Amino acid sequence: MSKSIVSALVGIAVAEGHLQGPEQPVAPFFSEYLANDPDPRKREITIGHLLSMQSGLERTSGGNYGAWVTSRDWVRYALARPMVEEPGGRMLYSTGNTHVLSALLTETTGRSTWAYARDVLAEPLGIRLPRWPTDPQGIYFGGNEMLLTPRAMVRFGELYRNGGRYEGRQVVPEAWVRTSLTPRTRSPWSGDAYGYGWFLSEAAGHPMFYAWGYGGQFIFVVPELRLTVVTTSDPDSPREGDHLAEVRRILRTLIVPAAEAGGAPDPQPSD
Repeated sequence: MSKSIVSALVGIAVAEGHLQGPEQPVAPFFSEYLANDPDPRKREITIGHLLSMQSGLERTSGGNYGAWVTSRDWVRYALARPMVEEPGGRMLYSTGNTHVLSALLTETTGRSTWAYARDVLAEPLGIRLPRWPTDPQGIYFGGNEMLLTPRAMVRFGELYRNGGRYEGRQVVPEAWVRTSLTPRTRSPWSGDAYGYGWFLSEAAGHPMFYAWGYGGQFIFVVPELRLTVVTTSDPDSPREGDHLAEVRRILRTLIVPAAEAGGAPDPQPSD
C-alpha cells in the first residue's frame, strides 16, 4: 500500500508548507529532465494528477515495469515517457507517478522520503517503518516495497477512518483525508473509483475505501461499521482472478456480516 502512504505524506507536506497543493504543477521541480521535452502537456501535470494516476504519461507498470526499474534514472525515465492521454484524463495506473512524488518530497522537505515518513507518520502512529529499497539516485521507492506489519497497516487504516487523527493528534489533515477519498477517476480493471492513492467501493452495501498493495496486501476501511480489515498475502500469489476475488469474498460474506451483528458468534444449534 505504498501509494496510499505516499498520498498521506504529500498531504502532510502540503500542510507544512513544503508543497502548495494538488493543483501545483510538478514540471518546475524537474526542469533538467523536461527542458528539452517537445510535449507542452507535460508542463500541465500537477501533483493531483500524479496522485490520481491521471498524469497522461505512458505507464511504467505492467509490461513496462521491468524496463523502468532497470533504467539508470527512474525519475528521468518516468517523465520521459510519451503522453498517451491528456493530463486529468483516464486512469493509467503507473508506479512511476508516485515515484516522481517521492522525488518531489525528497527535494522539497530536504529529507529522504523514508526519514520524512518516519518523522511525520511512523513516529506519531507508534509504528516501525524500516528502510526500504531506493532507486539508483538514492530516492526511496515511491510506489512499492514499503515494509509494514499487519498491525501497522491496521493503525494506518484506522488513522484514515478517524479523519487523520490518532490518540487526539491530527497526524494527516482532515481536509486531506476527505480530498483523498473523493472519486476522481475509475479503474479500468476493477471498475472501482479512485481518489488520491485510495480505491473507493462498497462491501455488502456499505461504502468502503481501501488501499491495494502488490500481490494481495489490502487495508479495507468500512466507516459505517467502524471497521478496518487488513489482509496480507504471498506476493508471488496471482494478482488477478481467484485469489483477489476470494479476499474480497471473505470480507463481503464473513467479516462484514459479523461486524453488522456486533461480532457475536452465531448461536450453536442444540443437540
